[in-house]
Amino acid sequence: PDGLKVVSASADETLKLWDLLTGEELLTFIDHNNRLNEVCVTTDGLKVVSASDDETLKLWDLFTGEELLTLTGHKGLVNGVCVTPDGLKAVSTSNDETLKLWNLVTGEELLTLTGHNDWVNGVCVTPDGLKAVSASADKTLKLWDLVTGEELLTFRGHNNRVNGVCVTPDGLKVISASDDNTLKLWNLVTGEELLTLRGHNNRVNGVCVTPDGLKVISASDDKTLEVSDLDVKKEQKFMTLPKRLTQILGLVNTKEPLILRGHNNRVNGVCVTPDGLKAVSASDDNTLKLWNLVTGEELLTFRGHNDSVNGVSLTPDGLKAVSASDDKTLKLWDLKTEKELSTFTGDSPISCCSISPDGLTIVAGDSSGKVHFLCLEGIP
Repeated sequence: PDGLKVVSASADETLKLWDLLTGEELLTFIDHNNRLNEVCVTTDGLKVVSASDDETLKLWDLFTGEELLTLTGHKGLVNGVCVTPDGLKAVSTSNDETLKLWNLVTGEELLTLTGHNDWVNGVCVTPDGLKAVSASADKTLKLWDLVTGEELLTFRGHNNRVNGVCVTPDGLKVISASDDNTLKLWNLVTGEELLTLRGHNNRVNGVCVTPDGLKVISASDDKTLEVSDLDVKKEQKFMTLPKRLTQILGLVNTKEPLILRGHNNRVNGVCVTPDGLKAVSASDDNTLKLWNLVTGEELLTFRGHNDSVNGVSLTPDGLKAVSASDDKTLKLWDLKTEKELSTFTGDSPISCCSISPDGLTIVAGDSSGKVHFLCLEGIP
């Protein structure tokens, strides 16, 4: 969290701690016996959790390099890990069709969450840290109680695998994106399907909610983004009525989505500015685009990558963007001037990126299994 060090995870079965100022390798963490998929630093910056194909998670001391804990219990490769907001627990997902909740102080496996019947692809913890929503190749989402381990709800409605999930800022709704070309909005309290958004004509790859929780921006293989209204006025049962009648009666929100056209290849990701008025998209056409979410106008196009742009993240002030590309680079952009401010070059295609809440650190994952932590301090 101080932006002074970086932890990398590799297919060579090790983690390494680096000094971001000097480039010096400070520590090597050796004990996994298969490739590492993901790494997550605790909120206090003192420990790191690693997830591996050897079916374990490990907790390490970032100052001594000591392996504090090995979290063993999954019977398939560990796809990912999410640390709870208090930094005391972690939720892991696996190809063994389960999620597990771990105590990061003792290493104890607190809960195993079973219920999916195919790979668990991802997990999102609610803002209060008490519940988690999982997305699975079994075409469902599930809501879990992280205190009791109880499966609270199953969300059924998609007819293909779920690619992404996003909980709204108020923690009351969740949006899912699927290979069935749709997004669905769900009530996290009742499990009710509130809305199905069918504007895309190809798989939906990513989803992002505006800070006010009223709109969702989706990115698709159909080369477009869509800005859809999430303000549902009445229960979805009224959608059985003719569309014109529902419009006249005002029973449901039938506002057509705003379609953002301009990319000439699939759109892989999208990120909304903190004011909720603009969005930045990443595409296989090697560009990023800045959009006005009110008018749908394409404001700027950022050119510089020479291969697909896989992901984008914004600094907390909304003034800069970081992009991740198959050209093995991360690029930092000024959203006002369109200027490329900095480039980081790695050894492998870079698949995703995220910026820390303090705006000082970039976290990026690449195709070799490495996770890079980069410092933004000192870059104008």
